[in-house]
Amino acid sequence: MHTTLNMLKSVMAIIMTVTLFACESNYQNVKKLNLSDGAPIAEGKDINFKYTDSGKLVTNLLAKKLLDYSNLKFPYKEFPDGIEVLFWDDKGGKSTVNSDYAIQFDETGLVDLRSNVVLVTADSVILKANQLYWDQKNQWIFTDQPYQIKFKDGSFNDGAVGFDSSEDFTTFLSRKNQGVQLVDKKNIENAN
Repeated sequence: MHTTLNMLKSVMAIIMTVTLFACESNYQNVKKLNLSDGAPIAEGKDINFKYTDSGKLVTNLLAKKLLDYSNLKFPYKEFPDGIEVLFWDDKGGKSTVNSDYAIQFDETGLVDLRSNVVLVTADSVILKANQLYWDQKNQWIFTDQPYQIKFKDGSFNDGAVGFDSSEDFTTFLSRKNQGVQLVDKKNIENAN
């Protein structure tokens, strides 16, 4: 009887141990399912996000829909119905960016704007593209898609391949384009 009781205790201990590990394993599996099922952690509608600095409005983000996937290993926010972003510079000049779709990657600070992308700067640069990447950390924009740009001096490019540029367009590198470039003859003569 004593041996049977010890054996019963041993069997119960094994069952309890297996049950505990099985529950822990199931809990970990449930957590993994929640992260990998593709559902966003949050969803927002009619977004009107305003960012201020020292009491001044600096950025205003408007979107019909926001899907927040910050629960994934590579977190991001998706704007499936488009986005409009308004920026104000130190002098009060307003720039705008519109696109039919956007995605912002949290860790890299990269924003991918797609379909009917239109950027208009405070000093009248107008850029139209099918896709535009914005590297917020490095203040750089680029694309490998066709684009059209009109600069504040009236010159323009129809780019077939893409470009790289600083946010303020002081550095603009076109890969392949056609267009009209206005050149100040005095600057060329002074450079020689």
